[in-house]
Amino acid sequence: MMVKMRFLALTCCAVLGLSLAACTTAVRPTQSSSQQQAQSEPASHGAPTYKLGQPYKVNGIWYYPSVDMTYDETGIGSWYGNDFDKKYTANGEVFDQNEVSAAHKTLPLPSIVQVTNLDNGRSILVRINDRGPFVTNRIIDLSRRGAQLLGFENQGTAKVRVRVMAPETMQAQSLAKLNGSDGQPGIEQANAAPWVPVDSQALPPPKGSTLPTPEGAIQQQQAKGHEGTFIAEGRSTAPGPVLPQTVNVLPVGQTRIYVQAGAYHDNSNANRMQATLSMAHLGPVLVTPVRVNGFFVYRVRLGPVASVDEADALLAKAQSIGAVESRIVID
Repeated sequence: MMVKMRFLALTCCAVLGLSLAACTTAVRPTQSSSQQQAQSEPASHGAPTYKLGQPYKVNGIWYYPSVDMTYDETGIGSWYGNDFDKKYTANGEVFDQNEVSAAHKTLPLPSIVQVTNLDNGRSILVRINDRGPFVTNRIIDLSRRGAQLLGFENQGTAKVRVRVMAPETMQAQSLAKLNGSDGQPGIEQANAAPWVPVDSQALPPPKGSTLPTPEGAIQQQQAKGHEGTFIAEGRSTAPGPVLPQTVNVLPVGQTRIYVQAGAYHDNSNANRMQATLSMAHLGPVLVTPVRVNGFFVYRVRLGPVASVDEADALLAKAQSIGAVESRIVID
């Protein structure tokens, strides 16, 4: 008998010293993001399925799932854990806060991504098996274990780079499809919703370097191989390809946080957005031409700002004056 599954809405409130709650089957208590958690029934009773889904709407915002093997984005990551431990994820797996997994708004489930903490250089492979976080200023929600390995459990958020690992993703999806495929998200859907590509800037491939071991997370240093690579005790038990809880420590460069109000092919549109933001006195407004996929686009950005909290506040102000597509970016 086919079990109906409704999609999950997910958010994360990152507060120092507090355990954060997570995804799946119940309504999450209102937290700082005020995002509501949708109730869901398990799919295939814990057997993972492949899921993409139609465009769907959460809290008045449309999301557009898509296959993108070139996905590479920077932004703010958060984590979730306790309250939803051992409950079902959007593609029918069982969430375990002590294993490495994550939620993403639009990538197919499952997907394998490399997540790098841009503040300390720690990088891990992560299995995405859930939807969320449904707040405009977060691009991924990691399990508690993922946050521990990346070194931001206490801070609650971090500047991160998220990059799809294409061969690993194709393997994980092939295995998941053996259990079935459910493309119906169970949240209000759009028959024909507009889709606009998100402008993102790929970072250059980093090279390994030797840095201190993450405190409390790394149990064993790899005897041979790349410098700066460590293996934590234990392996992920998530269905599909087994991912070692490996932390690669990469060079740390200087990064800055901006609020990007838009990216336009037409410079006149960029200038109009710049004028709107300037009239609101939100701070310095930069219009920068960059080449993306062979074409020039004009990015309109506010900042830089010193912290995630400042970026959240600036983002809210920009959206309140009509720059509804604004988002936080790291450069």
